[in-house]
Amino acid sequence: MAEKRKKRILLIGDNGAMIDDMFNMLSVFYTIISSSIRFEDLENHIVIFEPDMLLLCTGGDDKIMQKVVTLKRRLTRANIVFGIFGSQETCHEFQRMSGAMADIVLVRPTTADKVRDLIDDHLEEAEALKRSDGITIQSIIQELSADKAKEEAATRKRVLVIDDDPMMLKIVKDHLHDTYDVATAVSGKIAYKFLEKKKADIILLDYEMPEENGPAVLKKLRANTELASIPIIFLTGVADRDKIREVLSLKPQGYLLKPIDKEKLLGTLDKFI
Repeated sequence: MAEKRKKRILLIGDNGAMIDDMFNMLSVFYTIISSSIRFEDLENHIVIFEPDMLLLCTGGDDKIMQKVVTLKRRLTRANIVFGIFGSQETCHEFQRMSGAMADIVLVRPTTADKVRDLIDDHLEEAEALKRSDGITIQSIIQELSADKAKEEAATRKRVLVIDDDPMMLKIVKDHLHDTYDVATAVSGKIAYKFLEKKKADIILLDYEMPEENGPAVLKKLRANTELASIPIIFLTGVADRDKIREVLSLKPQGYLLKPIDKEKLLGTLDKFI
């Protein structure tokens, strides 16, 4: 007869001493590993380890507790038991903040027998629910990944690049897409229409363009009270002193010489957004 698989507990949190306590108390009865609270690390542990329970060991870090609240809403659907281990004050604050989301509250100090009894009761109940609804951990992780991507997109700074050269637009976008939300426009006219509907945190503006050049675009942007505060960096392919003096006389936030160096570009943007 095959030996019954031990239940699996994944420990997370910011308190190494509490995680050690849980290992010492429970490793005889359960298979236990720990993970950092970093999303990618936690995601990998959940998918590979397939825990029956997630146990937060915390000293009360607000950011970690808020992150776990978001995670808990998803894991509930996969019938993964969720517990918190900490001081009376920390546990109370988490339950207050989360709307009593923890299935198990373990207040320090406690004993191995008391912890084991609580965990076993909840794991049996969760096992029965798992068999009935069929929701998998993998599907929950897919939802979490999609939510994380949306959150990152919403918080990313947006760079608007205005240049009549499509190749230059592609190069700049390739340099920036890992860090910023990048929008492009081949003329000032297209850029104005874009800015009517969406915001930009900074503008990279080609100095030499047909019809309406960079200085003309800058003047129009500065004349618009809603757009005047957007930092503008000129892109120019001419490096002589007179041209640079001409560029700076318009008081942009800076300028970059073409061909664009990726590290200089990222360093310049980092100063202003």
